[in-house]
Amino acid sequence: MNARRDGVGRYAHLWQDGSSYPHRWVIWTTAAETMVFDRADNRPVDIDGEEALREVLRRMREAGAPECDTYPGRPCA
Repeated sequence: MNARRDGVGRYAHLWQDGSSYPHRWVIWTTAAETMVFDRADNRPVDIDGEEALREVLRRMREAGAPECDTYPGRPCA
């Protein structure tokens, strides 16, 4: 396995989610960027680097993760 894929492996929980929370991690596309959003923590997930983000998004899409272009979280207090 190459170094790029090894680094992305630490994000495997984003596309191999076995939690009971339905669709905890979603792909959120805004006017400025596409990111991973954690609906349980109600915040974007920090992915280290553009190359890693592209690979994480690819794997999430391949796994059938939901995508949206509207805010996927709860209202902020």
